[in-house]
Amino acid sequence: MTARRAATDLLVAVMDRGRALEDALNETPSFNALEGRDRAFARALVTAGLRRLGGINTVLSEFLARPLPDDANHARALLHLGAAQLLVLGTPAHAAVGETVETANHMREARGFAKLMNAVLRKVASNGQDILDDLPPGADLPHWLYTRWRAAYGDAAPQIAEALLNEPPLDVSVKDDAAGWAEKLGGEVTPTGSVRLPLSLAERGLGGEGRASAQAPERRNAPHPPASPAPSPQGRGQIEQLPGFDDGAWWVQDAAAALPAKLLGDVRGKRVLDLCAAPGGKTLQLAAAGAHVTAVDKSEARLKRLRENLARTKLKAEVICADALTFSAEPFDAILLDAPCTSTGTLRRHPDVAWLRRPTDVKALSDLQAQLIEATAKLLKPGAPLIYAVCSLEPEEGPGVVAAALRNGWKRAPLGNEIPSQFITADGDMRTHPGHWPEIGGLDGFYAARLLRS
Repeated sequence: MTARRAATDLLVAVMDRGRALEDALNETPSFNALEGRDRAFARALVTAGLRRLGGINTVLSEFLARPLPDDANHARALLHLGAAQLLVLGTPAHAAVGETVETANHMREARGFAKLMNAVLRKVASNGQDILDDLPPGADLPHWLYTRWRAAYGDAAPQIAEALLNEPPLDVSVKDDAAGWAEKLGGEVTPTGSVRLPLSLAERGLGGEGRASAQAPERRNAPHPPASPAPSPQGRGQIEQLPGFDDGAWWVQDAAAALPAKLLGDVRGKRVLDLCAAPGGKTLQLAAAGAHVTAVDKSEARLKRLRENLARTKLKAEVICADALTFSAEPFDAILLDAPCTSTGTLRRHPDVAWLRRPTDVKALSDLQAQLIEATAKLLKPGAPLIYAVCSLEPEEGPGVVAAALRNGWKRAPLGNEIPSQFITADGDMRTHPGHWPEIGGLDGFYAARLLRS
C-alpha cells in the first residue's frame, strides 16, 4: 500500500506538476521512504503508467461514465496505476483491485472514489486487455507527437512506437576490451562496440547516471516486478556491484549516445571541447580515446556527477561550469556539441518526456540549437570539425538546424564508415531511432552531423 501511495504521488508530480520523473524520484518523500522491493515496485508502477498512459486512458474512458473532477488528481492517478497493474504489469486482479481500493481508503485525497475504483477496475480486469491490445500504433503517445513521427518517418513510425513499449536493455561503454567485459558482465558486444546487458529494473537497483541512466521501466505482462535487492549500507544498487564498476572500467551509456563521439575519428593528443557535457558519457569516451578534453556545462549539479564519473574511471578532463553561448577559450582541434533538445529519442528510458513536452518546445529548442552552433565558430581552429548531436527525433532539431547552419557559413562533412551504414542518411548525417536493431533490443533516437566552418 505504501508503494502504491508513493507511485501515486510520483504520477501526480509528473502529470499535474510538470516535474521530470527523475526529479520526482529524488524529491518525493513517500518514495524516498521506501526500500528494496517496495521501492522497485513503486518505480516500475509509475513508469508503466507513463509508458502506456495514452492506452490506459483509452481503456478507462470505456468504463467511466464521466471523467473524474479536475481537482481529483490523486484519485485519478491511483485509478490509472490500478489499471496499469492489470494491463501492463500483469498483477493478479484480486491484488491489483484490492490493494488499489485499500490504498484509496487510506488516502484523504482519494477516499471518496474507492467504490468507483473498485467497480471500474473490475471491468478493466475483465475486458480491458482486449481493448488495449486492439489500439493502433502510437495510441500510447500524445497525438501531436505521433502525428509528427508519421510525417517524418512514414512506415517506420509504428516500429518506433512499438519499440517504446519495451523495457530497454542496459548499455555500457568500456575503456577497452569490449569482448572481455561482455563476457565478465554476461552481456554481448553491439555492432557499434558498446556492451549490452539485459538487466531489469529490479536488477539495476538504485543505479543510474542522469540522461544516459540505467533507469528501466516495467516488462509488459510480467507477473510482478521481481524483488529488488535491499540496498547495502552504502545505498548501492546492482549496477554499482557489477565487476569493473569500482575500477572505472566502464560507464552507463546507451549505444546510440556513444556514436557521436566516434564521428570525430582519432582524437589522440587533440584538444577537444565537449559542450553541454553533463552527465559526461561523451567526455569519458573522448578522454579514454586519448583526447585532452574540456567539458563545459552550465549546471553545476550535473557537473558534480561528471566529476564523480571522471574520478571513478580515473580519466582526466578540464571541467568548467559556464554557459555554452558565452564560453570563450583558445580555439580547439574539434568540438562535440550535444545540444539541449526535446529528448524525444529517449522515451524508452524516460516515458515522462512525451507528456512533459509541448509542440512549442520544438521551435524554442531549435532556435537555441542554432545559436549554439554559431557560438562554436569562434572556438574552432580553421578546418576543425564540429559534431552537432541531439537525442531528439524531431526533424527541426536535426536536419532543420543543420540546413540553417549550411546557409550561414558552415558546410557538411559527410560521414563515411565511422558507424554502420544503416544509420547514415542520404545527406551523410547520422540518424538512429528506437525501431532500429529490434533483434537485440533497440537503441535510443539520435541525430548527428559533422560540420566544418567554410
